[in-house]
This record gives sequence, structure tokens and C-alpha cells, in this order.
Amino acid sequence: MPELPEVEVTRLSFAERIRGARVQAVRLGKPLRWPLGCDPAAFVGQAVGEVSRRGKYLWLALERGGLLLHLGMSGSLSFSAEAPPPGPHDHFDLQTSHGVLRLHDPRRFGAVVWSSSLASEPAAKLLGTLGIEPFDAGFTAAFLHGRLRGRRVAIKQALLAGDVVVGVGNIYASEALFRAGIDPRAMAGRVSLARCQRLVDAVRATLTRALEAGGSTLRDFRDAQGHNGAFQLEAQVYDREGLACHACATPVRRIVQGQRSTFFCPSCQKR
Repeated sequence: MPELPEVEVTRLSFAERIRGARVQAVRLGKPLRWPLGCDPAAFVGQAVGEVSRRGKYLWLALERGGLLLHLGMSGSLSFSAEAPPPGPHDHFDLQTSHGVLRLHDPRRFGAVVWSSSLASEPAAKLLGTLGIEPFDAGFTAAFLHGRLRGRRVAIKQALLAGDVVVGVGNIYASEALFRAGIDPRAMAGRVSLARCQRLVDAVRATLTRALEAGGSTLRDFRDAQGHNGAFQLEAQVYDREGLACHACATPVRRIVQGQRSTFFCPSCQKR
């Protein structure tokens, strides 16, 4: 599933290129997770403004409202001067004077939803339960420690939930916990303030490196220019079951938490 690094890399790969363009046409394919919410003809003639990100959502501002986009489990956006004829998994085209923005989504868990503003429904509802951004100044050890207090779930599950901090997906949670030296099975509510500081630093360092590497491409992620991510090639524990830990040579273990694979070093990471 595309997570914060992949969504941000996607945004950066087309945001400046589409800004200022005029919408010329809209094409809808098979239904996505939620309906568009308005007549697509209403977009024609409108200018495209800034493209911003909140969690794993992209907000494409128009003169009147905007589009909230989500890549779902396997979606990707492309932006090109001339798009080829749409295939069976191409479900949304925004044709503009600068090029065509296309959502490709084989599993159709993605979404393109119109909202009059980010503060109005449905955008407000979809974004309302999201946690803090990991690069926000308010994401501190004290904040994390306070939000984890009383939680009777494993720390990895608390990171993945998205209501405390957004964007720390499965790969990045495993990697950040390794950096912080915290066992993914540790009870979230018992993580000390000092360990929360290490985890905040590790989350930021992991996501920063993932952004620099263009995100992770495990199967089919591409940015809007068709480039793969490379972070998975330098992962310390993710998808390295049975291989030697780079730090201590102990074999990396794999367990399942919440139906997701978790990778960790049983020697370097402590409960």
C-alpha cells in the first residue's frame, strides 16, 4: 500500500507541472471506493491550484473546491502530456492544458472525491480522524508518550493505526522500531518517555530516507513520472527474515501482527 513517502513522492513528481493548468475534460472509468460527488463537467474550465498532502491523501485545489485523491492499496497517479488510451484499470482522467492526470488502480480501493473545501464534508470527515504529521513540530516525545498512555496494543499496531501519527506504514514502522531499538511487540502504553524520543527521531529519520530514495516499490508503485522507489533495497529488517542483522548478525525474525508481517531483530530490539 502506498504510504506517506510514496504519496509525497507522487505529489512532488507532478504538483508544479499541473499547477495553473485549465481543466479541459474529465473521464470516469469503473466506480472507485466512493463516488466523485458532483457532475464531472463542472470541473471543465477551472484552473488547477496547489497540490498538498494530508496523511495518505492528496488535495488538488481547483477554483471552486478541489479533489481529494487516495491511492488505496495498489493505485498510482501518472501525469503526461499525452496519455495513451485508458486500460481496464485506469479509472479517472483529468485532462488539462498541461497534460493528463490519470489514476491507475487494479484493486479499485483508491478514491477521487470532490469537496468544496478541506473543512467541508466529505473531506472534513475523511481527514478528521488522522493523527499528527510526523514532520510537524508538535510531534514530540511528550506528545507521543501522552497519546500512547493507556493503550493496550503492541507499539507497532499503535503506529499503524494512523490516529496518533500518520504515514508510518508497515515497512516504515518495522524500520523505525529497529532504529529506535524497540521490540514491535512492546506494549504501547508502557513505552517510556525516553524511548518515545528515540522513536520520534527514528520515525523522522526513516521517512526522510524513504523520501530521498523515492519511496518503496515492492510490486507496482511508480511516481507520476513512472519512476520506481528504491528504499526497499536498503531496508535493515523489512523482508529480511532469516538473514543476518546488519548490526549484530542475529537472524532477523518475522511475526504476524494484525494480519501484517513484522520484521525485527530479537537482539537489537528490546521490550
